[in-house]
Amino acid sequence: MSQQTRDNIRNIAIIAHVDHGKTTLVDAMLKQTHTVKDGPDGADLIMDSMDLERERGITIKAKNASVVYNGIKINIVDTPGHADFGGEVERTLKMADGVILLVDAKEGPMPQTKFVLKKALELGHRAIVVINKVDRPDAQADEVVNKTFDLFVDLRATDDQLEFPIIYASGINGVASLTQPKHPGAQALEDLNSKDLIPLFDTILKHIPAPQVNMDDPFAMLVLAIAYDAYKGRMGTGKIFSGSVKKGQNVVQIKVDGTKVAGKVGNIMSFEGMAKVEVDEALAGDIVSISGFDEITIGETIADALNPVQLTPVKIEEPTVRMSFSVNNSPFAGREGKFLTSRNLRERLFKELETNVALRVEETGTTDSYLVSGRGELHLGILIETMRREGYELQVSQPEVIFKTENGVKLEPYEVLSVDVPSQYQGPVIEELGKRGGELRHMETSPSDEIHAEYLIPTRGLIGLKSALLTKTRGTAIVNNIFEAYKPMANISSETTDSHGSLIAAETGVSNAYGLNNAQERGTLFIGPAVEVYGGMIVGKNAFDTDLEINVNRTKKLSNMRSSGADDAIILTPPREITLDMALEYIGNDELVEVTPKSVRMRKKLLDPNERKRAAR
Repeated sequence: MSQQTRDNIRNIAIIAHVDHGKTTLVDAMLKQTHTVKDGPDGADLIMDSMDLERERGITIKAKNASVVYNGIKINIVDTPGHADFGGEVERTLKMADGVILLVDAKEGPMPQTKFVLKKALELGHRAIVVINKVDRPDAQADEVVNKTFDLFVDLRATDDQLEFPIIYASGINGVASLTQPKHPGAQALEDLNSKDLIPLFDTILKHIPAPQVNMDDPFAMLVLAIAYDAYKGRMGTGKIFSGSVKKGQNVVQIKVDGTKVAGKVGNIMSFEGMAKVEVDEALAGDIVSISGFDEITIGETIADALNPVQLTPVKIEEPTVRMSFSVNNSPFAGREGKFLTSRNLRERLFKELETNVALRVEETGTTDSYLVSGRGELHLGILIETMRREGYELQVSQPEVIFKTENGVKLEPYEVLSVDVPSQYQGPVIEELGKRGGELRHMETSPSDEIHAEYLIPTRGLIGLKSALLTKTRGTAIVNNIFEAYKPMANISSETTDSHGSLIAAETGVSNAYGLNNAQERGTLFIGPAVEVYGGMIVGKNAFDTDLEINVNRTKKLSNMRSSGADDAIILTPPREITLDMALEYIGNDELVEVTPKSVRMRKKLLDPNERKRAAR
């Protein structure tokens, strides 16, 4: 069959490390092509539509949009930059015919940049390199370009892929140029001598190939994302690889295992700007959403009914970290949530599997607990945060790595870790990573006297690492990591990653200043006065690596000399705030995080002190 070129379309994915400015650049592209005027309520970051994405400043779910430039439709996929959402990146790259690789003009290529670029190059995609944030005072564009070229070479890019065009840009100012600025900072914007993103649009049309399609072949579309519509039901989003499809056409749904289910196309939705618009027909090369299939899932093919051809399903890398999700059984259970039972929990977790491709859920021997596996602490943390906002109450255990055995050798996941830190904290950082099994691969000092170090470290060593490094470097450490491979187990003591003692409430009641004043001499408090506590709840971190029971409800007794309220003024140190991320990093293997719509608490698995003593023996 002869291949045809669809010159009126370009399909691109924007890939980068977290916080390098992908979403900001897409916003500028949407606005400058008059696709949208502004974000919701005049906000920026139009593509970050989830509340959690806006709050955390990261992209969690890949999203589709399109712009029209010079009569050519450019379909854009904004991909997540965080390693834990790699499952989203891998499949969205399949929709694209080329990529824009965004690199920060100061930080250069980071671990996640390497991960997503490797996937793109393996698919044969050509890349446009955009050096973003050239207006940063500490930008070093020339050095970053050299590092990016080295990265392409390391990833064995073809000669054609190595001939990548370079664009210098400031996404927040909506300007791009082919000319490298001679100065960093505000002067760089004058050096660019540009008022818009037209150089970027022109480069996309010139260097990203138009889809090469077989219009005469039978219809085949690979489902790469799932969406829900209140009226149209479950919709499969993906790229049409061959043929064409019309509304009401008889088709076959081919499952990953090859099973075929006959069906009929309901609605066909195309992307125009940020909106979905219904169309009667779609052609090979188009990215569309199709309804009419109640049980469609990611990786399946929708194909012609008479000549069904299965497309290669996407491969998603296996999860490396797991936690147990269980029904909340604390003394305060059922006070704040709407969904409390094991049936509620089971339904929600299995519903998440339909769209969250990198997640795994296993049933355990008990009816009220499930083992949930994901790509990292953040991946699972986002799921927990989403569930609590929906009204669920649950308890989760400490994250633990997933081991494998091959040829009688026990293997564990390893990650590439990059740490950026001021040089005066170099010693404590190297010491901490050494204790956790980290192996130094590369280290350099920047002109601003910052150390950039890259380590290979077991995933076990990462649990609780970020909070430990932030403490040792007074909050200045920037830590990033990406999964590398499974390797033989490292010899790390469990005490290294789980060395903390907790202050535990001795009885149920309400905390007060007098009781907390005695407690704060023992360590760091997590609660203030007038907070309800129960026996076995964690109220602080002990200064020593042993647990200590403490009565934070204790009041000063009345005597014949003075009233119970008369005393010197008590000054309490403000407590450390318990966030979900902090709690997941903090807890040990005998502790749980209790999550409700309004509260995050930490507790011992065994609330009774006598039971804890028996278990310790």
